[in-house]
Amino acid sequence: MGEQRLTSPACIVLQPAIRVNYSSNVQKANEMFYKDERLALFIDGSNLYAAGKALGFDIDYKLLRQEFMRRGKLLRAFYYTALLENDDYSPIRPLVDWLHYNGYNMVTKPAKEYTDSMGRRKVKGNMDIELAVDAMELAARIDHAVLFSGDGDFRPLVESLQRQGVRVSVVSTIRSQPPMIADDLRRQADNFIELDELRDVIGRPPRENRPDREQAEALSDG
Repeated sequence: MGEQRLTSPACIVLQPAIRVNYSSNVQKANEMFYKDERLALFIDGSNLYAAGKALGFDIDYKLLRQEFMRRGKLLRAFYYTALLENDDYSPIRPLVDWLHYNGYNMVTKPAKEYTDSMGRRKVKGNMDIELAVDAMELAARIDHAVLFSGDGDFRPLVESLQRQGVRVSVVSTIRSQPPMIADDLRRQADNFIELDELRDVIGRPPRENRPDREQAEALSDG
């Protein structure tokens, strides 16, 4: 009888099956962050508002800040918006004041109103330069920048931050029609976070006819 080669049970190593079971896409987004990372948020107010509006929800800024405090060491949360000044009152002022008192660094400037060739009232309030300057100044003190905007003009800024060793995530949406994020910005970013996948984490149902919604809509058209 030929010799039989028996394998000792002690020599058999059973590798447990590795199963990745994400309960939501938010868990996937969490894997883009490290707990010891120094984070900074740069929020293009009118752009984020427009993206949320296209998806049918408002942003709860208290929940947004809490979510990113959970993901890493949040050093700064910047919010950029132009203000429509109507006499002594701006309709977006209550939101600006709330953000200022609740952990956000507010960067504002007066918006410029004009009438287009069709006689329609338009508002111009671009905050790109202010956002870029703050991001560049903070680059040496952070590990990860999170940009809430789909504006393709920010692609060179993202590239510059990356050259300085900063990881950059961009939050916007491709699920609107048309998509709110420029393709070249999405390609440049280290991570793209789909805003719609944060709906259950930082969203709330839209409340119509609010003054701050009216101004935000005017600014998003500017």
